[in-house]
Amino acid sequence: MGLLPLLQSDPLAFVLVVLVLMLSLALHEWGHAITALWMGDPTAKEQGRVSLNPLKHLDPIGSVMILLVGFGWAKPVPIYPPNFRHYRVGLFVVSIAGIVINLLIATSLALFLRWLLDMGYLQNPGGFLRVAVQAAAVAASINLTLAVFNLLPIPPLDGSKIVQSFLPLRYHPYIWRLETNPTYAIVAMLLLLTVFRQPLSSFLSTVRTQFFNLFGL
Repeated sequence: MGLLPLLQSDPLAFVLVVLVLMLSLALHEWGHAITALWMGDPTAKEQGRVSLNPLKHLDPIGSVMILLVGFGWAKPVPIYPPNFRHYRVGLFVVSIAGIVINLLIATSLALFLRWLLDMGYLQNPGGFLRVAVQAAAVAASINLTLAVFNLLPIPPLDGSKIVQSFLPLRYHPYIWRLETNPTYAIVAMLLLLTVFRQPLSSFLSTVRTQFFNLFGL
């Protein structure tokens, strides 16, 4: 489910969610960029991607997909793994960094909602509090979705590089070719958004339900 229904029902909540989402995407890509720098690769820094400016990271098509279907992507951070001081460790840490950030954001928002519930503020929320609660719930859901979506082991998603960090080195050149093949990337995304959209949406919905159940929400 995308964000357009929220725009129709509550424009203010929509604006808040979009702002949180833009920051979340920026933090996701910043996480990749800063950890790559820590691991010894300055490629992202040289291209201005060690930044929290969302405009440095947003992908037009990926952003539209989030609005329409609830999951999407930002512009991949450029990395050159041979620069890593420890190749496998660097590949794993850099790949998982953005996912961890999205999970931390989702968890923080869920804890905020749980605190409001424990304090009794959710019994009859009104005014801006009602809007903030709705925005926090949607933003937490989207951050969780972004984390799980990026965990899929399909190039060019982060999950493929996480798996790659454990594979024998002889397979790495083939995976890197897929990563840098724009035709493959387009076909893979089209398949995820068409043929596999329904099972993927059902899986993500189940994950979101279980996640919020953990917090009693």
